[in-house]
This record gives sequence, C-alpha cells and structure tokens, in this order.
Amino acid sequence: MFDFRKLRIWQKGQELTLTIYRITRHFPKEELFGLTSQMRRAAASVPHNIAKGCGRQSAPDLLRFLTIAMGSASELASQLLLAQGLEYLSTETAEQLLSDTEKLRRMLTAYYQMVKANLPDQRAT
Repeated sequence: MFDFRKLRIWQKGQELTLTIYRITRHFPKEELFGLTSQMRRAAASVPHNIAKGCGRQSAPDLLRFLTIAMGSASELASQLLLAQGLEYLSTETAEQLLSDTEKLRRMLTAYYQMVKANLPDQRAT
C-alpha cells in the first residue's frame, strides 16, 4: 500500500525494539532463550507487523496486522513487568519502557481507528 518507514508508529516501534535489544544484552545468560528472546520477538513484532500490513493491498489486511502489533505491545508490557520483578530492570528503566510501550499502543489504536473510519461503509453494498 505505502512506505511504512514514513509512519511515526513504525519509527517509534523500531526505536523501542532497538532499545529492548540493547537493554536485554545485560540480562543473565540463562535468559538468552527465555525472557531475552521473548522480549526481543515481542518488541520486533510491532514494527514488523506494521510493515507487513502496509505491504498488503487492502485496508482490512492492514487492520489485521495492526491488531497483531497491538497484541505484541501488550505482550512486551507484561514481559517488562516480569523483568522488573526479577530485578533485571531497575524500576526507573522499567517505568520508562512501560510508558514508551503504552504510548506506542495508543498510537497504534489511534491509527487503527483512523484506517477503520476511512473504510467504505460495508452495509451499503
């Protein structure tokens, strides 16, 4: 449909993903295939699904992938709370990342609503 790189939500998702990759480098080695991997996959899923939706030929497909991205953002928030509880993240770092994740979720929701509102009325057909 269009270039996903121009979307602020993709840019913010990419920034958050890079931050998660940097922070999880310092997690214990025994978490490499556990929480580290899960957090990285959940974070990366957000911009990847935005890109995938933008590459499809229909707004309903875009909406479906935006929904998946929102779910991944929620999954990341849960994992951040676990990392904080395990003391892999300081309270300050966890709160900042949770705030960034919630802002991204709100942006995704707003974009979803905008795309949905611009769909042709399905009842008219």
